Amino acid sequence: MNKRYLAVNLDPVMACNLRCKMCYFTDADYVKTLKGQFKDEDLDQVAKAIFNRALKLQIGCGTEPTLYKNLVKIVELGKAYNVPYISITTNANLLTKENIEPLLKAGLNEFTISLHGVTKETYESFMKKASYEKFHNAFKAFAELKQKYDFKVRINYTFNKDNFYELEQFFDHFDPASFDILQVRPIQKIGNTEYNDFDISTLAEDYPSLIRSIRSTCKTNNIVLLAPNSLSELTKDNQSSLIFDYTFCYVSPNKFWKDGFNWREESFNDFSKNIGWSQQLFANIFKSKKELKSLSNRLNYEIEFN
Repeated sequence: MNKRYLAVNLDPVMACNLRCKMCYFTDADYVKTLKGQFKDEDLDQVAKAIFNRALKLQIGCGTEPTLYKNLVKIVELGKAYNVPYISITTNANLLTKENIEPLLKAGLNEFTISLHGVTKETYESFMKKASYEKFHNAFKAFAELKQKYDFKVRINYTFNKDNFYELEQFFDHFDPASFDILQVRPIQKIGNTEYNDFDISTLAEDYPSLIRSIRSTCKTNNIVLLAPNSLSELTKDNQSSLIFDYTFCYVSPNKFWKDGFNWREESFNDFSKNIGWSQQLFANIFKSKKELKSLSNRLNYEIEFN
């Protein structure tokens, strides 16, 4: 029915400036396979092919989008096709007031910032090649620009047993005026990463009390907290997983949604018609949850709205 329902996740360039220990960019062999970036003339065709079906445009999914020189144009194209929400996921080390403001003027709605340590020592240890000072300078710019523009900043804190307890000091290091959402998520295996201790069972007893404390501080500062109330909740089924595989659309210089989609010559609507996509979606109405269960691991979060 030509409705918007896709979460378009776009990696415009297959590279990253950091080598975070919990990321597959620390796998040298895997990095060798990541090549390419969209040519400027490709962006218009990408937008033409799929943006009119996007409910959200996420720029930056598995790589670092701020390495792409024409980032502003992607945001402008998203707005030209009336995409309701546009977000950029970044490590923020290349962000300055001078390059943040043009993105906001173009219509960007949100920055999602990756963070793996609260203190300088832990941050620079886990996020190799990163600068703690540059990271905080970006947040100073956010705080200043929030007085002029309406946009959200989300901090995505990935924790393991070696950086979890630093969350107790979070608001000693980060100005609550510089961000709006704090997302606390456990380490997951996403490839052959340098840091590979995925056992967080030793945190189970302390986790609830620490999260309650953070939740209280977030509420005081009008910050939305996204975090499981307990680690045991991570093992429960997440109902959003049932639709994830039907709404997630990954786009990069090397892949565009599904194999066989010739996006340079046909639209999402045309290809969907050719493969009977509408019939597949409709058929899933009658499938059981067991049949629909996604192979993707979607986490359960408790959201505190203020």
